[in-house]
Amino acid sequence: MTNTMSVNSEEIKSYIREHSDLFWYIKKDQKENISLDFLVETILNYGSLEDAKKLFALIGIKKTASIFLKNSKKNRNNYFPKVNNFFTLYFERHA
Repeated sequence: MTNTMSVNSEEIKSYIREHSDLFWYIKKDQKENISLDFLVETILNYGSLEDAKKLFALIGIKKTASIFLKNSKKNRNNYFPKVNNFFTLYFERHA
């Protein structure tokens, strides 16, 4: 697996299918078309640490950190406060 995956890669689509229950409110035929920003947000907010580790392996920890930090710094973001705090500290140390 490479750390420069695009959202259209088969590995990412497979990962989304594995975690389909986290995207319950998205139409079945639209789930594989989500953005990387939305994928990162959903996995970090609702997934397990193992889910996050697999996401890091798929798209890379630096890419994940970049997406997270870009979106978490907005005045209005969708990260839970504890998730925001944890991954801000985590990425500062590991990415």
